[in-house]
Amino acid sequence: MTSSRPAENVPPPGPARRTVLAAGAAAAALTAAGLPYAPTAAATPAGGVTAQLPGAEPPRGGTGWQRYVQAPSSRTVRPVRTLASTGGVARPEGLLKPGGAPTVLRRPQPAPAPRWPEGTTAEASSTHAGNSGGDGQPRTYDASHAVDGDPETFWNDDTQGAFPDILTVTLPAERELSGITVVSNSDGVPTDFTVDVWHDAAWHRAATQSDNDVIQCAVPFATPLPASKVRITVTGVQDTQQGAFTRINEVWPEAVEAVEPPSVTVDFGKVVVGFPRIRFAGASDNSPGVRVAFSETQRFLTDRSDFTRSDQAGGTGRGTDQFAVPAGGADWLDHKGFQAGDKVFADGLHGFRYLKITLDALASDAPAAQPWGTVEVDSVSLEFSAYLGTPSTYRGWFLCSDDDLNRYWYGASYTNELVTDTFRRDDVDPRNAWSASLEGQLVLHDGPKRDRDPYVGDLAVSARTLYLTHDDAAAAARNVLADLAEHQRADGWIPPASINNYTLPLFDYPLWWVTCSWDYVLYTGDRAYAARYYPNLLKVLDTWYPSVTDDAGLLSKGLNGTGEYGDYAFLDRTGRITYYNVNYVQALGDAARLARYLGHADDAGRWEKRAADVAAAVNAHLWDEKAGAYLDSSTGPVRHAQDGNSIAITAQVADAGRAASALAHLDATTQQPYGNAFMDNDTIFDGASQRVYAFTSYPEIVARFETGRADSALDQIRRTYGWMDRHDPGITHWEGIGPGGSLYEDAYTSMAHGWSTGVLPALTHQLLGARPLSPGYATWTVRPNLGDVDWAQGQLPTPHGPLSVEWENSRSGFSVTVRVPRGTSGSLALPGEPGRLTVREGRTKVWDGRRASHRTVRVTDGRVCVASLGEGTHTFTAARKA
Repeated sequence: MTSSRPAENVPPPGPARRTVLAAGAAAAALTAAGLPYAPTAAATPAGGVTAQLPGAEPPRGGTGWQRYVQAPSSRTVRPVRTLASTGGVARPEGLLKPGGAPTVLRRPQPAPAPRWPEGTTAEASSTHAGNSGGDGQPRTYDASHAVDGDPETFWNDDTQGAFPDILTVTLPAERELSGITVVSNSDGVPTDFTVDVWHDAAWHRAATQSDNDVIQCAVPFATPLPASKVRITVTGVQDTQQGAFTRINEVWPEAVEAVEPPSVTVDFGKVVVGFPRIRFAGASDNSPGVRVAFSETQRFLTDRSDFTRSDQAGGTGRGTDQFAVPAGGADWLDHKGFQAGDKVFADGLHGFRYLKITLDALASDAPAAQPWGTVEVDSVSLEFSAYLGTPSTYRGWFLCSDDDLNRYWYGASYTNELVTDTFRRDDVDPRNAWSASLEGQLVLHDGPKRDRDPYVGDLAVSARTLYLTHDDAAAAARNVLADLAEHQRADGWIPPASINNYTLPLFDYPLWWVTCSWDYVLYTGDRAYAARYYPNLLKVLDTWYPSVTDDAGLLSKGLNGTGEYGDYAFLDRTGRITYYNVNYVQALGDAARLARYLGHADDAGRWEKRAADVAAAVNAHLWDEKAGAYLDSSTGPVRHAQDGNSIAITAQVADAGRAASALAHLDATTQQPYGNAFMDNDTIFDGASQRVYAFTSYPEIVARFETGRADSALDQIRRTYGWMDRHDPGITHWEGIGPGGSLYEDAYTSMAHGWSTGVLPALTHQLLGARPLSPGYATWTVRPNLGDVDWAQGQLPTPHGPLSVEWENSRSGFSVTVRVPRGTSGSLALPGEPGRLTVREGRTKVWDGRRASHRTVRVTDGRVCVASLGEGTHTFTAARKA
């Protein structure tokens, strides 16, 4: 789920690397040491656990798929290196070696901050209105906070992105000043400002500050000046997620240079999730505090975390986790809560790659914690909380001749493992997402860092990734789907997630619940689930969606009070939207298949007819002949979206001509070095034509494979996933990519998001070519789409045992072996023009280029197809005629 939810109050890539099964000395060295390998931001060779499964035959290439697995080898995860240290730190590497000489942080007791004389006042050009601060505690942002001596309060102007902002400090009597200090906070510091002083009945320029990027900014005057007033005129600030406002916590009547506190930053090598643990060997006897900041990227690792749930809930933690270290040391496992009364707060679980420990304390935590003293750190680690995907847990795997594609597949799996976790009250989204009905259950969250809530739209991708890798964890998807069904509204609408007490109004996600329910039954064969929640499916398709259908038979957002409903990206679009309607066609088709499975032929027929009618209406009302693509919406500015055009193809709304034209339009208008943008212009918001969502890229990649464009599908994969693979934090797949390949929502962006793992099902189902056709893989098909890949092999977990496929392509021909589990049957569609192929099963010729010699062999959809393949091993070769 994208993060752009309504608040409550609130270097181009290089050529694709195709070195076959290249290893990398760094990976081997770290693996030999028992450490998980992960790349720096600039290099991303394969890594992870390398053990070979007992009895497993090493695939072509010799080393096996296991070497690509990224999960840690145990639940205790340690950092792989010390990235940096600042200030008074001795032996910064010590904390990497538990039981040795510890890392020591020392900081002298700081002098008290300078104070203004009694009677000093402050006023400002504007002041933001007071509010609850998001935690129910009333807050004000008056100018007086800049001179009250409390660094926890601040002045906030009320002109977002507009300047100048002016703060004037008035002294009770004139005094000589040699400079001032402006103290701000991490929500955006004043970058450009001037300082004037008032004396002799006039303002005099005392200093000019440009390009400031520090919180405590000392501003010395060239010469001491008498002053009865001080005026600070701000003309630029850092623009953050909290807005481009001027925020000044304190102004001091002296220029005080900041003394950098001692800190150590460690790198875990890749994004991890769980409960941080720090073992302190000892400390001075003044209760020195440590502040621990976390970040998925180096760019957004500062004196505070890139994201904390406590900040989202109202700022309790001030952006870091705190701990007061006792003199005798401590083994601190970071759990949510206060250390003593209402002092020294920690958030608990975190998703991050980088961890920064600083000897410091919040002023509000005095005297329980002090920002000075000595702290000895013996070790840092993490108790990994998510699904631990070691080679022994993989029920499905993939390997091919392209080393990059292998890394992307296992990067997707690891990303998904990070979001497969237990639903726990202290660890989920604090915006009313906790639910007693989910507590303690295994679920698929949307991201390990945030939002940590199961969204059904995310499951449209992440659940498929789970079924193809760790089907023993399929309950994680079922638990979410069942819980959302249990919270269905009386009018049939199904909530997208537990957030906001199951009330977040999204227009598209009930359709994804239908599709995800079919997916769950298709992959697992869970008939009991299908039967139990079939009434919910009836209600959402036959009651709620008809209530938002117009006279043309199309869904129209705005009907039945849905004008303010959002979607996966909270896009401001209303009326007839192609994406919603082709999703409707897809959901109706999936519902019909589920109905036939349960024996409800009448329902299936009705939904199939409605799907055909909606598809016809989409083609009649939403096809833009001039652009050769489907409109995003029939109202408002003309634009064409990736979501609607791609799903129109995969849901078979578009015929071959329209599919070719729509994909050509996306080629011409959305290609970026880091993927394909989700809109072809910026009429919906600035930068839309440069934003890439892997979530909506997945159906486009599938559409390209299924329409015979394997090379363009692979190109899109390499641009999208190659970009994420090569850039910090490496390996895991991002929630969204912004202009120039940036993090599309800065620090708030989730850098490991389950909805972005579509490369895995795409490579298994479309490149390798194997996928289920009926519940529990009772029937299946293998239809490889080769592109420039020389060979591929893999295994799909089914309720009957593994279905495995391996194929090899060369100039002269193609060979494939399919190993079929008992109780299933399927078909094989061989690539290539039927008239140029001679096909043999073993030594028996079954196709001579014109006719078949066996009744199970025929030409279907332009391929030679072999039907009724049952239990056992089947090998076919297809020789190409010159």
